[in-house]
Amino acid sequence: MGLKNYRPITPGQRFKTSLDFSEITKDKPYKKLTVYIPEKSGRNNLGRVTMRRRGSGHKRCYRIISFNRNMFDEIAKVESIEYDPNRTARIALICYSNGIRRYILAPDGLKVGDKVTEGENAPIKLGNALPLNKIPVGTLIHNVEMSPGRGGQLARAAGTFCQLSGFEKDYAILTMPSGEIRYVLSKCYATIGVVSNVDQKNVVIGKAGRNRWLGKRPKVRGVAMNPVDHPMGGGEGRGKGNHPQSPWGTPAKGYKTRKKKNRSDVFIIKRRK
Repeated sequence: MGLKNYRPITPGQRFKTSLDFSEITKDKPYKKLTVYIPEKSGRNNLGRVTMRRRGSGHKRCYRIISFNRNMFDEIAKVESIEYDPNRTARIALICYSNGIRRYILAPDGLKVGDKVTEGENAPIKLGNALPLNKIPVGTLIHNVEMSPGRGGQLARAAGTFCQLSGFEKDYAILTMPSGEIRYVLSKCYATIGVVSNVDQKNVVIGKAGRNRWLGKRPKVRGVAMNPVDHPMGGGEGRGKGNHPQSPWGTPAKGYKTRKKKNRSDVFIIKRRK
């Protein structure tokens, strides 16, 4: 796994880097675990744009990932490490001893032929899923549940991980990828290891067209618009008046958007800021 540089025979390749995909072992996905989801281009069921700067992009086939590791005490063998266009991490196709196949997030270092399992009695080994109260303090984990049985929600992007920092009564203390420290119920499951594709953060896009393949449309600055289109638009030359805000007047700097009655606030020990 690493980055690939290009000899710049075109302007778009001058600073472009990409992943070498050396860890990928299979080109096509397991068909029974795929589903086609049509591209909505940021529009709702009425055809109105509800999320700006989204559109076009390459056609994708969605892989059904098992974030909920609930095949307890069943040994699974890793059949392949695959690319997933819907996420930054690599995915692994595993086959359990009962013949059931599932996709899971591949931890960094997992290889074809390795054995993984889940449950309270699972060993502390790369790719195994256990409750937090069965994992030693200091272990790096990913795909962490926020409530028991709901499936992993924390640390799922490429190269991310949480660190188990300690325990207090019925809760485990986790250090999040953002630096936030919070409580999570110790009955929640987590997977051992760091999420694969660690070099993803070092990729240089290189040209605007590559973002269009990903479904990202251009972003126009508010000060470059007309007054009818944006509160910060207009002016003879570059205007320096008004406050940074969205087209609908929501302040862009320092304005707190978190709801006052957010139930998860009581579980946060130290904020990321």
